[in-house]
Parts: sequence; structure tokens; C-alpha cells
Amino acid sequence: MSINATLIAQLIVFLLLVWFTMKFVWPPIVKALDERAQKISEGLSAADKAKADLQVANKRVEEQLSAARTETAQRLADAERMAQSMVEEAKGRASEEGAKIVAAARAEAEQESMKAREVLRDQVAALAVKGAEQILRREVDAGVHADLLNRLKVEL
Repeated sequence: MSINATLIAQLIVFLLLVWFTMKFVWPPIVKALDERAQKISEGLSAADKAKADLQVANKRVEEQLSAARTETAQRLADAERMAQSMVEEAKGRASEEGAKIVAAARAEAEQESMKAREVLRDQVAALAVKGAEQILRREVDAGVHADLLNRLKVEL
């Protein structure tokens, strides 16, 4: 064989090898490379989307935290106002109750004073009767002179 025939045979074998490679080997490799590139692209876009979603979620969480803080502050202020109102109401009730107790004590003292005056009048009347009895040296009947004794009580 000559160099030309060997070269032509090698060229035919090379061309068959190129055709076989292009027909059966190269398409799965290209397909695998394209799939991998697509997966990498999808992964990067999913990562970008997740990053954007994370930023949106963080923003939403900050807004909710801010709203919760505002609501908590409002509730604390309301509770403080309510407590202050309850304290003022309790002070008012206590003051009213104290005034009632003082008024009741004054009324009771007045009643006791009236009873004491009545008892004192009775005692003074009895003493006056005894004194008059001793002065006149005769017996004075309290039943007969009841009207006189009642007028004496009123005067005292």
C-alpha cells in the first residue's frame, strides 16, 4: 500500500469515526451539557427569586413587628388609663364611703346626745321633784303633776 492509499484509508476511518461520534456520542454529551446549563440557570433564578422573597418576607416581618409594637404600646397606654380611672373611681368611692361613715357616726352621736339629754332631763326632773318634796316637806305625786314635769323637761 502506498502512502496515498493509507492516507485515504485513514481519512475514511477518521470520517467514519467523526460521523459515528457526531451521530451517537456527541448528542448525549451536548444534551447533558444543555441540561446541566439549564439546571444551573434555574438554580440561579430560583436563588434570586428566593432572595427577593426573603427580602419581601423580612419587610413584612418588620412591618408586623412595628404594628405589634404600636399595638402593645397602645394597649399599655389603655391599661394605664384604665388603672388610673379605676384608682380615681376607688378613691371617689372610698371618699363617699368615708363621708357616709362620718355622717352615720355624727347621726349616731347626735342620737346618743339626744338620749343623754333625755335621761338627764328625767334625772333633773326627778331631782327637782325630790328637792321640791323636801322643800315643801310633803309628798308630791309625780303622776298628778305629770303635765308640770313634761313642761319642765321641755324647758330644760
